[in-house]
Amino acid sequence: MKYFLTILVLSLIIACSVQKRESNPEFKDSDLKNDTIRIANDSLEYEIIILEPGFNAWLATQKPRGYYGQDYLEQRNRIFVANYNIRANNPSQYGPDLYPMQINYDYNVDYGYEVNYLLYNYFLYFQEKYGQRLR
Repeated sequence: MKYFLTILVLSLIIACSVQKRESNPEFKDSDLKNDTIRIANDSLEYEIIILEPGFNAWLATQKPRGYYGQDYLEQRNRIFVANYNIRANNPSQYGPDLYPMQINYDYNVDYGYEVNYLLYNYFLYFQEKYGQRLR
C-alpha cells in the first residue's frame, strides 16, 4: 500500500524524537505513546503519523479545527512542503537531521481537512521548536 506522507513525516519525527531522547534522560516511552497522532484513509492510501513529544500539548494551544478553511491550509502546506523538500534535497546545506527525506504531498489529491490541519500545525510546531523558517 502506498503512503504519501507517512514515510517522511515518520522519519522526520523519529529522527527528532531520537535526538530528543538522547538529550533528555527523563524522556519516557509512555510520553511518546501519549503524543502519537495517526490519521489514515485507506481508500486514498495515505497516512500521517506524528510522534513528536510535546506536539499534543502545543496543538491544544493553537487555533481550533474549523478556524482556517481547507483552501488556506492546503495553500500553506504547499509552501511548507516545497520549502521543506528543497532543504531535504540539500543535506550539505541544511543538514540531514531535521530534513531526512522529502514529503510526498500531491497537490492534486484532496487529503481532507483533518490531514491538512494537522500537517499545517506540525509545520508551525516544527518551525517553532527547531528554529526553522519554511515560509
